[in-house]
Amino acid sequence: MRKKRVLLFSEGFGTGHTGAAYALAEGIRLLSPDVQCRVIELGKFLNPTVAPWILSAYRKTVSSQPKLVGMMYKTQYHKSLNRLTKLALHRIFYTHASQVIEQLKPDLIICTHPIPAAVISRLKQQGLDIPLYTLITDYDAHGSWVNAEANRYLVSTSRVKSILTGRGVSPELVTVTGIPVHPKFWERHSKTQLRKELGLADIPTVLIMGGGWGLMFGKDIMNSLTARMDEIQLIFCMGSNDKLVAKMKANPLLDHPNVKILGYSSEINKLMDASDLLITKPGGMTCTEGQAKGIPMLFYSAIPGQEEKNSQYFVELGLAEVLDSEVVNKWFSMLLHEYAGLELQRKRRTSPERQQPQHCAATVLQLLGKPASQAVAESESWSSPSQVRNEEAVYVTP
Repeated sequence: MRKKRVLLFSEGFGTGHTGAAYALAEGIRLLSPDVQCRVIELGKFLNPTVAPWILSAYRKTVSSQPKLVGMMYKTQYHKSLNRLTKLALHRIFYTHASQVIEQLKPDLIICTHPIPAAVISRLKQQGLDIPLYTLITDYDAHGSWVNAEANRYLVSTSRVKSILTGRGVSPELVTVTGIPVHPKFWERHSKTQLRKELGLADIPTVLIMGGGWGLMFGKDIMNSLTARMDEIQLIFCMGSNDKLVAKMKANPLLDHPNVKILGYSSEINKLMDASDLLITKPGGMTCTEGQAKGIPMLFYSAIPGQEEKNSQYFVELGLAEVLDSEVVNKWFSMLLHEYAGLELQRKRRTSPERQQPQHCAATVLQLLGKPASQAVAESESWSSPSQVRNEEAVYVTP
């Protein structure tokens, strides 16, 4: 019998969209090894010369003019991509998308970015007869995600479902699955053992992530962070920004045994388990990974638009706060004087009855035609089979 094939399309505007695609693919493979998955950043695959220039321009705009990005997000918030825009995208960048699909012959296409979702929607208008699922990778739903040809939407929360139904999407087409995280984030590790493995001191530890492009914050926050380096360990993970990593390593202020400065790391799951507090930009993927690990979060420099909505959601749940110097001082004091209580809260957040990180992958398998009982049976090692999905939060009930 021919194996089922799932084709996941993304784009490289930030790391979260493609990260969600790979996370879902790995989750599906783990729960059902007989399903074949392929992840492609469609624009980069079809236009390897032009796409990097576009992504570079986007990065510079986000870094230098975040207010402009926010204004564009808000002014277009209720609008789907129109027919002319879809036609232009197809003609300029995605002319050969149908050939890729014909060659790979998937049984299901999942898009984790609005642009490939719009492209596949146009192909479905022209006769493509393959189900299209749209996986929304934030805690908000911009109008550009919506296409009449989508067969199903996979969303983070019931709030996002309500946004879609308010735009005319049938409730039957929207499934609350949570944003998928890589199976590495389903696991739990001993904090003490991990710190030893990673060469870290066994003291209260703060993980500071600079975003996929190494974005960072200002001097006031940095001074607050470094004020207690003798008592609190700092791990800076700056993504792909090699220049910033080199600059930080040359900074005398950060020349301390309890300060670790890293670039890109494939072990964020271990670093989160080894840490007690996460300071990060509120990207949808990082927030969800942090929530899967139960680590409290402080958010800084939210890009106006979807990151603001992500921040709002987690702050309202009581799982995060917005960063400023006073908040840093408060949390560092708690790490030093209320450590046992913080550890107990974290254990409660990651208890089996409150965590279902495999849910998105299991849902896709069921929708793909795999019996629900079989998908659940294969995931028993990760979650109790008697759990009932709570649609008010991603993995955690408020």
